[in-house]
Amino acid sequence: MYDIYVAEAVMEKDYRNFDSPEKKEAYINRVFKARKITPAQWDTSLSWYSDRIDLYMKMNDSVKARLQRARQGVDLLVAQSQANTVDPELLPPSYLPSLYTFSAPDPKRGFRFRLDSAEISSKVTGDDFRFSFSVIGIPPRFSSAFTSLLTLVYSDTAVYRFQPITENKTYEFSASKYIPGDTITEVRGFVHLQDSSGMIPRIQLYNIYFGDLQPALSETDSLGVDPDVSGRNPSDPDSARLSESGSEEAAEQKAL
Repeated sequence: MYDIYVAEAVMEKDYRNFDSPEKKEAYINRVFKARKITPAQWDTSLSWYSDRIDLYMKMNDSVKARLQRARQGVDLLVAQSQANTVDPELLPPSYLPSLYTFSAPDPKRGFRFRLDSAEISSKVTGDDFRFSFSVIGIPPRFSSAFTSLLTLVYSDTAVYRFQPITENKTYEFSASKYIPGDTITEVRGFVHLQDSSGMIPRIQLYNIYFGDLQPALSETDSLGVDPDVSGRNPSDPDSARLSESGSEEAAEQKAL
């Protein structure tokens, strides 16, 4: 019952991805499968409890109390992360937060990072790596310019990866330390939300990661839902490969 309540809340908040009865039914069926029960067993159980409403109400109150405790725990973690926020000016250029909340007092509306070859080597033990993050809180009919740009600087070449952020899901950029005849020397990136209305929604980035390609992405919730991952390769239309003498400012303007 706890998992069903969570699933129903997810579908209510994320109705873009659950815009049909078929999608909702498939999502609920995944809950049943995870709990090793069938929809028929669930219906039979509800029928049994309908004749014992006092037991049902006690169980329902217990589940609601558990949901409230879980919500308070999440709120506490968010409050602690905000209270422990360090002035970005004091952080090294390579710093990447694991959680980032967009809020009105933040004039930068996002974050940047830059890693040199030594820092890349310390974070990436193999040849391939990825930069990824998950997004939650994008409201319906969202029209603000919300973008991410990853710049891969090789000895003679720079590759720009653009990604518009339009919905609540996981975004991923994958790349390699090596391209034919060249080796990476630097990685630069940013996530930026541009909004002139002054009404910044409470959007959060979580599971922010830079490192080896091998580790699996964290699940979006405890129900085992596979995240929707959008990757970009150098040959994709949203990737631009320029000489190192090209303008990164122009690339950023395109992303914004």
